[in-house]
Amino acid sequence: MFIKTKPQSKNVGVEKIDDTHFVVSVKEAPERGKANDGVRRALADHFGVSRSSVVILAGHTARNKIVEIS
Repeated sequence: MFIKTKPQSKNVGVEKIDDTHFVVSVKEAPERGKANDGVRRALADHFGVSRSSVVILAGHTARNKIVEIS
């Protein structure tokens, strides 16, 4: 799935755009992987899976990411 991240947001949440595109807002800053951890946590909570099931495949240092949930 394709994710657009919004780091340093006031609210944490996942917004569905369509079946494969989501916008994820996290409070963490985009430094030292903190925002990526927040994205994984938000997606895991949203889909009801463990955080280890959420894998960022591409876009580790970008706002647009490709994520796999197993």
